[in-house]
Amino acid sequence: MLDLHVEKIGELAVVECKGSVVRSEAAFHLREAVVALRNARIIVLDLSEVRAIEGGGLGMLLFLQRWASDHNIQFKLFNPTGSVRDRLALVNSITELDIATLHEMMALLANADSRYAEAA
Repeated sequence: MLDLHVEKIGELAVVECKGSVVRSEAAFHLREAVVALRNARIIVLDLSEVRAIEGGGLGMLLFLQRWASDHNIQFKLFNPTGSVRDRLALVNSITELDIATLHEMMALLANADSRYAEAA
C-alpha cells in the first residue's frame, strides 16, 4: 500500500510517499498523482518513508522520469531508504534517475518559497 501527500510551493511539487510500491495499484496510484502535477516545473518524490519497491514500481519511476522530461519538468527523487536505493542500484535505475541531495532540496525549497512569496 502506498499513501501519497502532495505539497505545492509555487512551481515546485513535493510528493511525500509512505509505504511500499510492490503492487501494480501502488505504481498506478503514483503515476496518477504525478501526472496530475503537469503544471509544476519541478516534481520531487520524497521516498524517505518508502520501505520497499519492486519491479513495477521501478519501471514506473523510469516512466515518470521520461514523462517529466517530455513535458519539460524536472523530476527528482529525494532521500530513498537504503532498501529502495539498493533496488535502484540492482537494476541500474539509479544512473537514470536524479536523486537530489539534502543541500539541493533545501535550495529548491528556498527558491520556490521566495518565488511563491513574490507572486503573492
